[in-house]
Amino acid sequence: MIRRQRLAAGVCALLAALTAALAFPAGAAADETEQTAPKVELVLDVSGSMRTRDIDGGTRMAAAKQAFNEVLDATPEEVELGIRTLGANYPGNDRKTGCKDTAQLYPVGPLDRTDAKTAVATLAPTGWTPIGPALLKAAGDLDGGDGTRRIVLISDGEDTCQPLDPCEVAREIAAKGIGLTIDTLGLVPDAKTRDQLSCIADATGGTYTSVRHKEELSDRVGQLVDRAADPVVTPVAAEGAAECAKAPALKSGLYTDREEFGQQRWYKVDVNPGQELRASVSVADDRAVDPDYGVLLRAVTLHGREIVRGEAAGNGRTDAISTGLRYPRPESDDDEAAAETVCLQVTNSFSAAPGVKTSPGLPLELTVDVVDGPSHAADVAAFGLGRGWWLLGALVLAGFVAGLLWGWLSRWRVAVWRTN
Repeated sequence: MIRRQRLAAGVCALLAALTAALAFPAGAAADETEQTAPKVELVLDVSGSMRTRDIDGGTRMAAAKQAFNEVLDATPEEVELGIRTLGANYPGNDRKTGCKDTAQLYPVGPLDRTDAKTAVATLAPTGWTPIGPALLKAAGDLDGGDGTRRIVLISDGEDTCQPLDPCEVAREIAAKGIGLTIDTLGLVPDAKTRDQLSCIADATGGTYTSVRHKEELSDRVGQLVDRAADPVVTPVAAEGAAECAKAPALKSGLYTDREEFGQQRWYKVDVNPGQELRASVSVADDRAVDPDYGVLLRAVTLHGREIVRGEAAGNGRTDAISTGLRYPRPESDDDEAAAETVCLQVTNSFSAAPGVKTSPGLPLELTVDVVDGPSHAADVAAFGLGRGWWLLGALVLAGFVAGLLWGWLSRWRVAVWRTN
């Protein structure tokens, strides 16, 4: 009898556990869908030139410390923040040692404002300006996860550790497709510093700001840290192929790639009957290029027949050039009709200026969206106007009537003038 009661109790406990597991799976699902917290690392130049007193009567270092303290107080709770220095520890003249002088002052993670401020208070202008090595280390500090990642670089001079060009380092970071953005701020910059910091920011889709006052520095760094907390869509790295047959299959989303000068990149998208493919591409000229260039986006069948194309041309006045296309696939009477594979071809006509490196390729961002199409495929584009033909017809008719009235009035005025 006792054994039967224990057996019944065990069965009931097992059933209760199974019921609880089925009824409350949210914990496991929450762990699987939990998004990585946004991460920001502030990279501060602590080289000897930061002693210069030209920002509101104080040193550049004092302005940077004040800005950091204000930003640390206002950092959103959900942002994981870290601080890295360059040129803060080695005061000597050995270039090899000085170009390794970068260290993490405060690790990237949940922010303890008191500890971070204490660490910042210990900084004093010291050594070299190894921007390139510092960026490489900062990218490693932010590695891992799929949340927003941002480096904010504050410097008052150009890199002193050539030939490791920090602009090339930024391009290599961008070429990895990890969605890391580098924003740069120049403290009272000269032309060379401005050009270098602008190039670093442009390579990763970041921003460059010239700063000459303490308030400007505090406000701008605070804006960039707050921006990391904003929800964003992180591009997915995709490597296009040299021909459609070997192209990667893409679904709706945002993708990033690199394209050499004058190169073709191919991608594939499946479109079912009644769906519409919308695609756009942007190619950034992140280095000096010759003027007069263009980008072409084509939708092609597997057999090579062109469906539709989008193209755009530039003349060197913008940092990126974009175009797009739409392809609505008509409905089918066959409920089991197979998806159509559409090949997307991206071609550019950029050419490098003399002495400019051609690798890695130019940053390419491709947006793909497959949505339910309109009720009639012809509604989308009738020679590019769609239902705008009605408006065009009305305008033509109005112009014709206006021309008749104007001609009649003109003849009447001439007749009156002759009579008088």
